[in-house]
Amino acid sequence: MSKQEQGLFNHWRQDLPASVVVFLVALPLCLGIALASGAPLFAGLISGIVGGIVVGSLSRSPLSVSGPAAGLAVVVLGAIQSLPSYQAFLLAVVLAGLFQILLGVARAGTVSNYIPSAVIKGMLAAIGIILVLKQIPHALGYDADYEGDQSFWQDDGYNTFSELIHLFNEALSPGAIIISVLSLIFLFWWDSGRVKKSPWLKEVPSSLIVVVFGVLASFLFKQFIPGLAISSEHMVNVPVAGSAAKFFSQFTLPDFSQIGNQDVWLAGLTLSLVASVETLLNVEAVDKLDPLRRITPPNRELLAQGAGNMVSGLLGGLPITSVIVRSSANVNSGAVSRLSAIAHGLLLLVSVAAIPFVLNQIPLSALAAILIAIGYKLAKPQIFLRKYQKGLAHFIPFVVTILAILFTDLLIGVCIGLVVGAFFVIRQNYHSAISLFQDGNNYLLRFKKDLSFIHKLELKRYLSQIPEQSSVLIDLSRVSFVDLDNAEIINDFIATAKDKGIQISIKRLAYAPNFLIEEPTES
Repeated sequence: MSKQEQGLFNHWRQDLPASVVVFLVALPLCLGIALASGAPLFAGLISGIVGGIVVGSLSRSPLSVSGPAAGLAVVVLGAIQSLPSYQAFLLAVVLAGLFQILLGVARAGTVSNYIPSAVIKGMLAAIGIILVLKQIPHALGYDADYEGDQSFWQDDGYNTFSELIHLFNEALSPGAIIISVLSLIFLFWWDSGRVKKSPWLKEVPSSLIVVVFGVLASFLFKQFIPGLAISSEHMVNVPVAGSAAKFFSQFTLPDFSQIGNQDVWLAGLTLSLVASVETLLNVEAVDKLDPLRRITPPNRELLAQGAGNMVSGLLGGLPITSVIVRSSANVNSGAVSRLSAIAHGLLLLVSVAAIPFVLNQIPLSALAAILIAIGYKLAKPQIFLRKYQKGLAHFIPFVVTILAILFTDLLIGVCIGLVVGAFFVIRQNYHSAISLFQDGNNYLLRFKKDLSFIHKLELKRYLSQIPEQSSVLIDLSRVSFVDLDNAEIINDFIATAKDKGIQISIKRLAYAPNFLIEEPTES
């Protein structure tokens, strides 16, 4: 056994129970996203399996979990409808994986280092709020919207908020409500730390207890209290193959005869770009959740995602990204290494192949309770208080990102958050780079940090305040870079200073470059 494999199994006591929780969360999401994407339900399971086993094996992210993503559902649906066949779409998925590998080789993943922390934390809180709001209908037995939807406007014509109002006019499932309410009470009680757990009980995931309770309660309702019986549309719906031949027939190969179709290439490029952006955002967010504060190599992650998408497309699956809901469940369940992601993929494979009829006995309301508990942990009130205490420059981008994601979708919301975050970064740097001090007819122009193009206006304003027949010291001792535009402004000031009777001296760092700034000539 290699050192890498030994390291992978070092924390199996924490990783294996966590993988069970991730498996339970991933199962309905894989099916729901496939349904929303207009793809076969089994395609969502394929991508979940590949995301766990293939991406989990190749990635160096300890806690990220990959699979089909709700953020790609609209793009996937459009691609499937516009291409000649589903097999042609699968070829686009393979090409998307190839493009992602090329992006990883080109080291494009480094762009994730420039995403403000406030935006990442806002994204996590927004996902938490969306999880709670979107799972309330499922917890009450109203499953008109597909499991895993995160967009504000829904396919049924309602939005996130109007759906909550509308569902009370519909026939809800009393049995589902009982299961979800009792499950939530148990989950919060279990996680409160007030319950004393025996050593063996500590190893059992609370989510697994909730699922077992949901299955048993549903069975008892059906047998003894028909009025509380939960109908099949409120259960997990895994495709059941009657034989091994039928099971393997659900895998589909791409249509390589479409390789010359430019629409296939365009779809592959679009899928790769959207999937890469979403993956980089999610991996950055998962690193923020990691208690050990480990950092995922972004370029290696693109390579792993690319390989995963190529395998998924070759087997008939959907595109794959890192998924924040599954990853959050992984973190909250105490996972330590990527063994959890790999094991969850194996659990998906074995259970779908061997016991799909058992999985179809799981009420969606029990799974909704688990997701609501995860959502609450991502958006606790204490998180908002801590962000507010850090100041408005951090709090406003945080809140704007939350609202933007809540009322649009993940990618659009993050883009809006990035714009607002960039404004505050520029504002903060703009007001703190240059100072001008006066002592009689003597002036000190001090640069407190490196100068970039955003400081041009400020520099011009300060230089215009220096009168004729004065003396000025330009202090460059604290900077190691001045961009060409600012250097030109300073040089122009130096060149005209003699005519105005201004005496100039320059203070530099002994080891610093000359910034292309000329020395003043002797008067």
